[in-house]
Amino acid sequence: MSAHTASAARPLTVLLGAETYPPDVNGAAQFGHRLARGLHEQGHRVHVLCARPDPGPSYRAEDDGVVEHRLRSHRAFTHPYFRLCFPWQVAAEIRRVLDEVRPDVVHVQCHYILGRMLVREARRRGIRTVATNHFVPENLEPFLPFPAWVLNRYRTVSWRDMVRVFGACDVVTAPTPLAVEAMRRNGFPDTVLAVSNGIRIADYEAHDGERRQPAAHPTVLFTGRLAVEKNVDVLIEALSVLPAELDAHLVIVGDGEQRPALEKLAKALGVAHRVRFLGYVPDEDLRAAYLRADVFCQPGTAELQSLVTLEAMAASRPVVLADARALPHLAEDGVNGWLFAPGDAQDLARKLALVLGAPPEERARMGRESRRKVARHSFPRTLETFLRLYRGEHPESVHTPAPGAREHQEPARAPAAGPRRIRTRLASLVR
Repeated sequence: MSAHTASAARPLTVLLGAETYPPDVNGAAQFGHRLARGLHEQGHRVHVLCARPDPGPSYRAEDDGVVEHRLRSHRAFTHPYFRLCFPWQVAAEIRRVLDEVRPDVVHVQCHYILGRMLVREARRRGIRTVATNHFVPENLEPFLPFPAWVLNRYRTVSWRDMVRVFGACDVVTAPTPLAVEAMRRNGFPDTVLAVSNGIRIADYEAHDGERRQPAAHPTVLFTGRLAVEKNVDVLIEALSVLPAELDAHLVIVGDGEQRPALEKLAKALGVAHRVRFLGYVPDEDLRAAYLRADVFCQPGTAELQSLVTLEAMAASRPVVLADARALPHLAEDGVNGWLFAPGDAQDLARKLALVLGAPPEERARMGRESRRKVARHSFPRTLETFLRLYRGEHPESVHTPAPGAREHQEPARAPAAGPRRIRTRLASLVR
């Protein structure tokens, strides 16, 4: 066995740094958890450094083979569940974790307090660092009680800070080409790489021979956090103006700070009897909700990828999506669904009616197109890409999966390689 082959056979030790992680419910937390599990399934040693979800001292726990280092944290006053780790309380613990774990690679998921401290300490030790950005400053603006001029300044400073923190990393990625374009417009170089968060497509597909009782009424489905930027109020308003003969119902899976207001809105518009709030549900019930729906709708306008839309597409559902952020990359008018003008309930109602009023075979055709489009977002493909980056490949060499990579199968449990030291042009930008 050559030295290169021996290196390629050695399992990696990976330390993931996550500002948000389950039990938090959002795309970044879900991705971090899926990545940790996927790496562990392939035989790598995986540690996660993240905030504990409640008050108390730091602790260490294990979740199905993944070691979690939960740090002392405090609730952010601007957000219902986001928690902050104060540097003076956790800096020593971060250093201790790095010294004990001795990772081959550190992969941070944000540039906030925990992410920046982890990047700084990893670079001091000469550890390869990868960063994935799930954030644009506009995502936080609904939670910041400041005037427009303050928000504009915050946006500028936030982008500049992000470039500075991620500039110390060997590789920087974002979930979609649209997110990469936004980063480049705000100071990042061309080496930032688009890598889909990915989903396990088989988790949402109908099984061979599986038969499910269809919904009693034509059903629109929304899944996700009930937050301001998701614009679920627009969806409820659209339901109220849909043609009465469609008798459409809306199923909402998820919870959040907007739920009481949305329930009041449904009652005020006279559609409360056609709106079901299910809250958070087990994975199998979520899968069933996708498979029973006639159409999936995402009215949010701050989506950098929208994992829930990918899940619906994996379940072969037509989709009606706001024409905003990354969503236009997922829907093609008349092919697998429709785009609607963001915030326009009338236009949303028209697009939903086009799907709900179509013959069943036409909806099935749209669903097949959704399933075809989502194939490039398979999680095994994402995992393969990150492993190549961890091993030291330059971003320019991993725009496509490695030759022979099994993109649409569950990952095998074969271990992967240790990293090579290589720096991107990003670091020179901030020197």
